[in-house]
Amino acid sequence: MAEVINMPRLSDTMEEGTVAKWLKKVGDKVEEGDILAEIETDKATMEFESFHEGTLLHIGIDEGDGAPVDSLLAIIGDEGEDISGLLNGSGGSGKSEDAPKETSKEEKEEAVADDSATEDAGKIPEGVEIVTMPRLSDTMEEGTVASWLKKVGDTIEEGDILAEIETDKATMEFESFYSGTLLHIGIQEGEGAPVDSLLAIIGPEGTDIDAVLKAHAGGGSDAPSKEKDTTKKEETTTEKSEEKTVTATTASDGGRIFASPLAKRIAEEKGIDLSQVNGSGDNGRIVKRDVENFKPSAQPAKPETQGSSAPAASVAPVNLPVGEESREEVKNSQMRKVIAKRLAESKFSAPHYYLTIEVDMDNAKASRAQINDLPDTKVSFNDMVLKACAMALKKHPQVNTTWNGDTTIYNHHVHMGVAVAVDEGLVVPVLKFADQMSLTQIGASVKDLAGRARNKKIKPDEMEGSTFTVSNLGMFGIQEFTSIINQPNSSILSVGAIEEKPVVKNGEIVVGSTMRITLANDHRTVDGATGAKFLQTLRAYLENPVTMLA
Repeated sequence: MAEVINMPRLSDTMEEGTVAKWLKKVGDKVEEGDILAEIETDKATMEFESFHEGTLLHIGIDEGDGAPVDSLLAIIGDEGEDISGLLNGSGGSGKSEDAPKETSKEEKEEAVADDSATEDAGKIPEGVEIVTMPRLSDTMEEGTVASWLKKVGDTIEEGDILAEIETDKATMEFESFYSGTLLHIGIQEGEGAPVDSLLAIIGPEGTDIDAVLKAHAGGGSDAPSKEKDTTKKEETTTEKSEEKTVTATTASDGGRIFASPLAKRIAEEKGIDLSQVNGSGDNGRIVKRDVENFKPSAQPAKPETQGSSAPAASVAPVNLPVGEESREEVKNSQMRKVIAKRLAESKFSAPHYYLTIEVDMDNAKASRAQINDLPDTKVSFNDMVLKACAMALKKHPQVNTTWNGDTTIYNHHVHMGVAVAVDEGLVVPVLKFADQMSLTQIGASVKDLAGRARNKKIKPDEMEGSTFTVSNLGMFGIQEFTSIINQPNSSILSVGAIEEKPVVKNGEIVVGSTMRITLANDHRTVDGATGAKFLQTLRAYLENPVTMLA
């Protein structure tokens, strides 16, 4: 039976699509999953695949032509099948529907003309585009505007970078899909808002922005009150800012300081007051080079004063501390808030328990030294732990699971999450199919992912899909610690430092190297005995690294 394929809705704002290119022609065989065409939406050109099998019997929209969503795009069916009923009926071609569409349009115009006075007041003017807070990652629920790169009144071209948006995973550039003038900014720098909140309005210069805000609010009553609330909030913020002597984004007199996120971070690290820095960027904006080249001016020391009632007798002065109490309230970043939310959900929803063992690392140290003697080879102890975990998970699939309420999901693949500390908190890049990687491949991949994570260049999909996580604080000298499970994983391994200490070998006390590792488990999926057996296998690999090379 023939299947009618309509123009798909490939984005949340898409109303019409254009066929950029057909990759199949009438008469071709089509398999499920084959790419039928490239569809140009309001945001990008995307491949559109077939969900049906058969022969391509009809193409309803030619290359270069556009049509509304749900228009007849193609028909797939059996070779030689009669599709005249589909073409002449509800799924007809563009030609057969021209007349009805024209009539419908005329009727619609007449209806609008009769009631234009009331409806126009609630419509967004033609050419005006509402830009909302985008969903830049699959887990993003709220975004924070780290920096606006355009200001109200600026001319915007399609593809221009509007702002830097801080998500739960990274700070990303957000580009405009529209051209026009930036008429309104709905979320100020440093403020956060849920996905789909009003971010900005772009349209023709001179547009009545109050009318647009009323129309967007759905009646007009909400917009003014919202503006009043915003004004009140700004006044309150200004009052609080004036109470502070030094902040990262506010001058001592309460005035706003415009600086890039990188400049703010460098200034905070160096203890530089941004209100003393002259900006060389657009409109006086402080950029990285301004902070790096800043030299504080010398300030004359204040002469010490002595009270007039001081005793004449020479008494040894008591040097009591003198100072001024100060504190600063720093707004939590979007990443910090999401980390807190995820950890709380994991800790309070999954019944954690912990198992700790001590591993003899003498053979591991000797093996690592031999491996690193090879040319162009560099392997860390963390790489060895990751490889051992990946191999142990294949032998203990119960640890490589996910709790799913009524079911338990057994992951037959091994994707290792590697906890990496960044300025804003903690991210977990993922090594896909780690059990199939060599030690050198693991080392190179971890170095690449961790470096890009710290520089905020890592992609969201490179931090998704882990089945097990390793957190290593050994390089900081931490002997032993416990971690909170990185859901939806069932377990996480905490790795401590390698220590030299007296140990008993063959009945004698000798100097040995040991390392403590702690496995945190979700008791809903991993029982105590299962976790213990996993650690036994893991220890066997680490104490005999040659078995990982077999």
